[in-house]
This record gives sequence, structure tokens and C-alpha cells, in this order.
Amino acid sequence: MASSSSGGPGGPKILLAKPGLVSGGPSAAGKFIRGTSVEEDTSSVSIRSRLPPVGSLNLLSDSWDFHFDRFLPFLTDNTEFTVVGVIGSPGVGKSSLMNEIYGFDPTSPGMLPPFAIQSEETRANARHCTIGIEPRISAERLILVDTQPMFSPSVLAEMTRPDGLSTVPVLGGETLSSELAYELLSIQFGVLLASVCHVLLVVSEGVHEANMWRLMSTVDLLKHGLPDPSSVTSHLQSSSLGSDKNNKDKLQEGGEEYIATPVFIHTKLRNDDLSPHNCEQMKKVLAQYFHSSSFTRPVKNDHVSFPKSCDAEDTSVDSKLLDLFMVPRKKDNSLEFCYESYDSMMWRIRDHILSMARPSFSRTVSERDWLKNTAKIWELVKNSSIIAEYCRTLQSSGLFRR
Repeated sequence: MASSSSGGPGGPKILLAKPGLVSGGPSAAGKFIRGTSVEEDTSSVSIRSRLPPVGSLNLLSDSWDFHFDRFLPFLTDNTEFTVVGVIGSPGVGKSSLMNEIYGFDPTSPGMLPPFAIQSEETRANARHCTIGIEPRISAERLILVDTQPMFSPSVLAEMTRPDGLSTVPVLGGETLSSELAYELLSIQFGVLLASVCHVLLVVSEGVHEANMWRLMSTVDLLKHGLPDPSSVTSHLQSSSLGSDKNNKDKLQEGGEEYIATPVFIHTKLRNDDLSPHNCEQMKKVLAQYFHSSSFTRPVKNDHVSFPKSCDAEDTSVDSKLLDLFMVPRKKDNSLEFCYESYDSMMWRIRDHILSMARPSFSRTVSERDWLKNTAKIWELVKNSSIIAEYCRTLQSSGLFRR
């Protein structure tokens, strides 16, 4: 995958601007900015009332169906592209990471970042910025996919009816309690991203948050039987001819199922957390936790994907490693402790994403076909018999209201 510097004339341009940045007064509202040209938004997809009516490319509708019309005009028939998704808890810096990977320069006059970040008012009101799935595309043909936060009280509150049931149809329109529906929706998002992305950023806050690790472990458990975006058509054809069991057997005969390469990122770390010993311990715990998962992969002994302060000579933990980055708090001056600063770590993550080896889809697919097939995979995820069975198990466990 070719990469280019974010500076200079060849750097990425902002894909989307808010109404106040669009010239032409009120009549220009509802137009997208792509480079220097302005395109009319002709999509008939309705945006939920709690979303900004302008400036959103959200791929999910009120009924949680996948609508790609708004984003499709920004894609081409190019087949050399990389899809990077992100998933994480509220306020961990998902959008900031995506802006960095996009190559956004915060000093650019008159332009807002492609992914909205929390304002002080939003943070004070315990609100969230991203609803559903928000995509952008950079000059390097990186398709960046941001998602609403997992384990978010504000998201849960928005999808809860007065009687405690969910407003979101998670499993074929079945009525579920909002807590159970939100649990399954988080899993569905993870399964979708693991199926359609090349790289999946799993972002946690601090060194003790294990919620995202547990979620990804569940995603690995429930993802099986789903195709990648290049083989979804043949999968649907075979599904109409045979049983789910026969389809799974065919997938196993054809080799390992496709799954995105995860990059685990822990943010807002204190200086003490960034000591070489602590970083090495985190690496060992991560390798042990996902030892038998589909996310691990063989790597060379000289492969380094950790901050410089976390490099270690001992590779005896496992021959299969996962990428782990540990990012300090932005206000801390980690250089005093010989560790990398926040800005340096963010650039290191971007360079790593641009240059890392990534899995390939089973067939060549264009950007536009990737998006259309992602919509089909979302339907497969929502109708997954494996996830439905997991839902019934959770219901019978008594952990969630009925």
C-alpha cells in the first residue's frame, strides 16, 4: 500500500465541511465539499432527528438499515484501497485517531476535522458525537470507518423507550430490552467491522479497561460463517442452495475465514504506565488473552509494532503477536521520562497503518462494490443465526431485563 506525506499540495483534502463553512448562504446548505468542487446531496435517505441534518454521511437509517447512497459518490472503481475501522468506548479518542490517520492538519484555516470530536459542552453533558457508522476517504484511498461508542450510557439512553424496551430493531424486528439490544448491537458492529475492514483499531482507555478485549473475544466467537466483501455474492448464492452447516463446511474447506487485522491501542496513559516493564507486561497479557483467537497471526521475530519505550528483546511469549500501541495523555510531557510524546505516538500509529501488511479479500473488489457488498453483509449480520442463538443464551441467563 502506497503512502504519501500529509503535507504539501499532494496531502489529503477535507471531504466534508459543516454548513457554516460552505459558501453561498442558506441555499448551499446540504452540499458536500470534496477537494475544491461542491456536489449536491441527492440522497433521499432520511437522517434521524438527533443527527445534524447536514454534514453527516451516516450509513444507518432510523430503522438501522444500511443506506450507502450518500457515500457512494465519493468512491470510485479503484481496487487499490484500504479500509480502516475503529471501535472503542466513549471518550477514548477514536475520532482523534481517525483524523490523524486521515492526515488532517488542525492548523488548516477554515476547515473542520473530517471526524467530529467531543467539545467541552458535549463532554460536560455526557453526550456522544458519532451515531451509527460514519465513513470518510483520504487522498491515499484509505476508507476510514468511525462507529458510535461502545458501552455508552448516552447511546443506551437514546435507544430506550419509556417501558425499557429498545427502539432499535436489532434481530429481525424482535422486541428486546434496551440493555440486551445495545449489547447485541455492539457485537454486530464489531462483527461487521471484522468482516469488511482490512485493519480494525480497538481503542481502550488506560491500562485496566478490558471491556474492548472482551467484546473482541465475543466478536471472534460469533463472526464465523460470514464472507468478506468480495465473496458475498457467491456466499448468498450458495446459501440459497444449501444449509448453513454445508456453507460453513465449504468455508472451512476453502481455508481460514477472513478477519480484519486488529491494532490494539490504549490511550490516556500516565507516565508510570509507559515504563518499559509495564509495556512488556501489557504485551504479554494481550498475547495470552488472544492466544487461541482468529486475530493472532505468525510474525517475524524482528517485527516491531510497539512504542520505542516498549520494545523488548524477549520474544518467547508467543510466536504470534498482536499490534499494541500505548499512547500517553496529551497534556503529559513524556519526553522527560525518555518516552515518546502524544504527537509522536499518533504519527507512529499513522505510519504503521499506512505501511503494515494487511489481509487481502478473497477476490479483487472496487471501492464502490465494497460499499454495496458491505450493505449485504450488514443484513447477514443482523440475521445471523449464531448471534440470535447467543441472544437467547443471554436472555436465559437472567442478566438482562425481559
